Amino acid sequence: MRHRRPLALASVAALSLFAAGCGGGSPGVASVAASTTTTTTQTGLVAYSSCMRAHGVPSFPGPDATGGIDKLQVVAARTRNPSRFDTADTACRHLLPNGGLGTPETAQQMRTRRMDELSFARCMRSHGVSRFPDPTARGELSVEMVEAQGIDVHSPQVLRVVQACLPASHGALTPAKVREAIQNAGG
Repeated sequence: MRHRRPLALASVAALSLFAAGCGGGSPGVASVAASTTTTTTQTGLVAYSSCMRAHGVPSFPGPDATGGIDKLQVVAARTRNPSRFDTADTACRHLLPNGGLGTPETAQQMRTRRMDELSFARCMRSHGVSRFPDPTARGELSVEMVEAQGIDVHSPQVLRVVQACLPASHGALTPAKVREAIQNAGG
């Protein structure tokens, strides 16, 4: 199962990988014998973590004793320098088990998702949250990006506008996803 960071509107490649592979299970992994999966996954994640650090993301976490990587630590590492993180992820992704434990998004899916995210951002602005940012070209829009614009994501007014604009995202956002994003952002 893939988890998205709500309000992130887009799955950050590595975040999705770790949410799917390290916290939520993946059909590809589930079909392999448990001991082989654990060893293969652990080895791949250790190699990936080391590679990420070697490619300029020194705060990238390693797997814990359970073999998982903390999703919030991955998000924090990416937030510090998204372009460096993305470059490192591109260089290191081949080290992940099953090529990343998730099904890559097709170009058409990415375009559709980004259009839905743009629709949501436009709705937010048209409802009075004038500095609400557009997603990046890769379809990323994090709580941190919103807060960087001086927007209080905990404000009842902003939350009412989010609720009003959820339909504009065509299902990319739900109330539960928004709550999770705000909680994961330290709120």
